[in-house]
Amino acid sequence: MARICHPVHLKEPASEPVPVAGCDVCMALAEQRAKAHAVGDKSKATDYNIEIRSHPHPKTVRR
Repeated sequence: MARICHPVHLKEPASEPVPVAGCDVCMALAEQRAKAHAVGDKSKATDYNIEIRSHPHPKTVRR
């Protein structure tokens, strides 16, 4: 029996997260990400992007 395969539609790669201004953790992760990019380690750079995205920050209160 013939197998029917459908095309795979991939999304555009996510843009790199911007570190939160004034956050030492985000800034350190961004520096490590830049070093990973410099040596061509895309896997490690992606790991740092995930860490930056998931790093918690307090929500600001609007008045």
